[in-house]
Amino acid sequence: MHNGGSAVLAGGVTMCAGPVLPARQPSSPSIPAKGVDYYQKLGVTPFINAAGTYTVLSGSTMPEEVQAAIALASLEPVNILELRDAAGTYLAKRLRCEAVLVTSGAAAGLTLGAAACLTRGNKDAILNIPADLTGLKNEVIVQKAHRYDYDHAIRNCGVRFVEVETMEEYDKAFNDKTVMTQFFNAGEGGKISREDWIRIAHKHDVPCFNDAAADVPPVSNLWNYTQMGFDLVTFSGGKGLRGPQCTGLLLGRKDLIDAAKLNNSPFSNTIGRGMKVAKEEIVGLVAAVDWFLSQDDATLEAEFRKRADLIAARLKSLPTVETKTFIPAVANHVPHLLVTYDQNRIKIPASDVMLKLRQGNPRIELNPGTGGSPASAGLPGGSNTIIVGVWMLQAGEDAIVAERLYEVLDSAVQG
Repeated sequence: MHNGGSAVLAGGVTMCAGPVLPARQPSSPSIPAKGVDYYQKLGVTPFINAAGTYTVLSGSTMPEEVQAAIALASLEPVNILELRDAAGTYLAKRLRCEAVLVTSGAAAGLTLGAAACLTRGNKDAILNIPADLTGLKNEVIVQKAHRYDYDHAIRNCGVRFVEVETMEEYDKAFNDKTVMTQFFNAGEGGKISREDWIRIAHKHDVPCFNDAAADVPPVSNLWNYTQMGFDLVTFSGGKGLRGPQCTGLLLGRKDLIDAAKLNNSPFSNTIGRGMKVAKEEIVGLVAAVDWFLSQDDATLEAEFRKRADLIAARLKSLPTVETKTFIPAVANHVPHLLVTYDQNRIKIPASDVMLKLRQGNPRIELNPGTGGSPASAGLPGGSNTIIVGVWMLQAGEDAIVAERLYEVLDSAVQG
């Protein structure tokens, strides 16, 4: 459908309000066709993921339970609005919040959450943003230290940021144009705590948004921030949750989630029309949440440390090599292995180590912070620092990474 926004919104409501037909008995699933290896057919070589859940590296891999749920969901059509709402109701109960919307990623969650705060169900506003914000509040308050590479997802709605650094500046920044406040959960250097950020926003009766895209594990973060008082929180579905890469969670107040839905696909002529989420992706993320909530933080950490220790043990005989397990404070809060060495004895920069592993067989991708400036999530940097992300490794791949790292570093030993 490509008719006007108001008509589509009205049509969507009518569709949801109509009589509910009795559930049809599912037909017998068709026998799956033998899969074709399209990576091979297209000439794209997969790799061992010793980096992490980076979007450019296709995020995480999905557990078998999630893959099976997606495959089953692909066999039959459903009404997307019904599935969207059913998934939201189910997830809200599991995640201990008022309402949930499955989005096409955490960045889409930022856009839809901002649009919800702007429009609050106003059909004309939904149709007109971002070009025409007449009569709408349009200022988003943010800590200067929390400006980041995802600002555009919010600016897509036509708003402008107002930067603050101190509590006094924050309190004084509110006016009749303030539409929401934005907090980057993994932001470094900000002087205002989460609790104070929420308290001041609510004193001014303004919604408070938290971008926590990469901030699970721990499992409890899925409800920590809404229970803390954030009105909206977004998470990536394709990182620690291990769901489909093109999914995300938008959690929070029911009135704001309802407003976000009206700005989203399948409604045409909305800012979120291109942020479509397929039935398979919705089901896949629900299955991923179920899988993730069945995990134990301590057990996961122990497994990741075991992988890091295996790699470290293989490298310990190399001259000047030192290893350390490092856990970032917030985002990607899992063990990473840091490998450092004296470049006077091992004459190869870490960036070249990363390149040699990428070009080897099998291909191996190290954390992109290897050999460069300090990486995201508080990971240190340096020309002699190798960062191994162990949490996306599959069974046995830790040993392969260990051997290849040893070979590359050993070949560069001098004297």
